[in-house]
Parts: sequence; C-alpha cells; structure tokens
Amino acid sequence: MNLHDWPGRELSDGELDTAYNVRAKAGEELFARHMARYRSMSDAAVEGLNGRPGIVYDAASGEALDVWGIEDGRLRPVFVFVHGGYWRALSRGDSAFMARMLDGQGIATVVPDYTLAPRATLEEIVRQVRAAVAWVYREGRAHGLDPERIVVGGSSAGGHLTGMVMAGGWQAELGIPEDAVKAAMPFSGLFDLRPLQRVYVNEWLGLDTERAAALSPELLPAGRRCPAVVAVAEHDGAGFLEQSSRFAAYWGGAAELMVVPDRDHFDVVLDLADPESQVSRALLGLVRSI
Repeated sequence: MNLHDWPGRELSDGELDTAYNVRAKAGEELFARHMARYRSMSDAAVEGLNGRPGIVYDAASGEALDVWGIEDGRLRPVFVFVHGGYWRALSRGDSAFMARMLDGQGIATVVPDYTLAPRATLEEIVRQVRAAVAWVYREGRAHGLDPERIVVGGSSAGGHLTGMVMAGGWQAELGIPEDAVKAAMPFSGLFDLRPLQRVYVNEWLGLDTERAAALSPELLPAGRRCPAVVAVAEHDGAGFLEQSSRFAAYWGGAAELMVVPDRDHFDVVLDLADPESQVSRALLGLVRSI
C-alpha cells in the first residue's frame, strides 16, 4: 500500500490512523516509559555540563534555547536538535539527551523551544525554528558556536521541522546564507503533510490541502542539497517509514536512508546518547565532513 500517492486511492481513516498513530502502536505504558526516559536522560546529560541555558532567540515570540557543551575560548561545531511531540508536546528540557555524548566529541548542542500547537500555527512554529537556526548563525560566535559548522536534526515533528530548515528560499529574509545549514539528520520525520488532514493530529493543526502542501518539505524547492542522513526506526509507523524513504529519494545523492534495526518511533533518537550507536556514528560522520 502506497500511503502517499496524491491523488491516488482513497485510504480509509483507519488505514491512515494506523500509519501515523505511533503512540497507539507503542501502547500507553511503553509510551510513558519513553517520555520519562527523554527527561531523565536529558537531565543526566546536562548535569554539570558547561552551557548557557535559557537564551531568548526570537524577540517576537520570546522563545528560548539552551546551549550545551561549549568550550571557553574555542568555537565548536554545533548540532541543533528540534524536539518532536506532534508539534504540541515536549520541550527543550526533554531533548538534550545527546549533549554529553557530543561534548565528549568536541561538539556543542543547541536545543530550542517553540510555541506549541494549537497556541501557534504550524507556519509560526516553522518560522520560530528557522529563527533559531538563524540565531545560531548570527549570534553563535559569542556563545562558543561555529556558525560555519551547523548541523540540524530533529525527531518526528522535529524531523518535519528539520526538513523545513533544509528547504531553500527562506534564508535571505533572515539574513543568513543559503548554505548556513551544512548537514542534516531528520529522525522519523513527516515530509508530506497532506495525509495528516484526515488524521487525529489535524485537530490541533487545522490544515487544509493548500497549507499542508506549503508546509511539506518534500514539495518545496530544495535549494542547496546539504549532506543528510534520513533516519527511521525499523518498528516505526508505516507512514513514517514510507515518508522517510520518499524524502531520502527526493533529496537525491546527498542523502542516505538509514533504517535502524530493533528500534521504534520513540527510542531510535535516544541512541544519540551512545557514541557507539549506529545513529551517533552517522551524526558524527556528518559533523566531521563539514
């Protein structure tokens, strides 16, 4: 079943829900354990770590970001991680679990918050995340970050937002070059939002076909195709597996599709805490290639 031929065979609401409701696929008990691990692993990762938390990056929204793993007197390459939560949950405090691993490799971590839906539209969320990346490029030197070595990644909704940062055409308005993002690693992302119009998440997104298309990285001009690893879990939802495969193909020779064995939608990204994991090796390879 191809979930994303559009237009194509009309899929039932049940088929779409099965493809995209990864919380139901995991079950409430496992989902709760995963969410607790996000926070506990993030707390442990940043305890005692050199950083500058709570920096407001966007005056219009007042949203802030945390900088972790910096070294006094020296600029470090930076991994900007955008959290998931289907655009309405989680925060930067749940999303720094890779910071200590990256610090050990000489890499800084930036984790931004964004205003959650439905309080903010998805267009506004995209604007904020792009503003966070622009802040790193324009202001990063003052905080130990190398603006010429920015890698962006994110999980689930954060994978979609990573795709929106990878797209071309927005950088000039924010005063940064088209190639400010040197590499990217979306995890279990959503790159064509049109199917979500008939999935429960549209209760807080309120998308119509025109807006869904305009917010779909797979349907936008790519601009400069930076090197990318498009990661997805072996036991992910069918919609996320197919969308990741399609986006990697869309990105062409600059992208590698990585299907991570024995992982699900929620725990695949937690492997970034382990420097020897498959996903960490891929991320470190991206950083070292720029």
